[in-house]
Amino acid sequence: MNNLSRMRIQKPANEIFEAFVDPEKIGNFWFSSSSERWEEGKTVTLRYEEYDAEGDIDIKEIQEHKKIVFEWAGNHKVTITFVQEEKGSTIVVVKEEGFDESNENLISQLLDNKEGWVYMLTCLKGYMEYGVNLRAALVK
Repeated sequence: MNNLSRMRIQKPANEIFEAFVDPEKIGNFWFSSSSERWEEGKTVTLRYEEYDAEGDIDIKEIQEHKKIVFEWAGNHKVTITFVQEEKGSTIVVVKEEGFDESNENLISQLLDNKEGWVYMLTCLKGYMEYGVNLRAALVK
């Protein structure tokens, strides 16, 4: 079982890719901080200062300006793909796999995670296209 979210952002793939892997940039749209630059084989600590929370991700694959694959939350695999379009825009695709289909809370987990990915992509779009920081405003 997987979860898929997509959004078109009016910036080139290389700039959007850098927003994820550069610890100085990720705080403008997703986590408040990243312990280091994302590179294949590394374990990176992501922090949410607002919620006093942090977690590790294991970077499994990096294809420069094209794809990032990491694992988090136990056995969840996330693939972020950057599809460069001819007119300078990029479609960012987030696919999360590893949901337990026998879990009685599967539907609520899928919806909750989908909401999170769409919110992150919306914050990314705001940051990349307009230079605004919308992160940490989602209320549960």
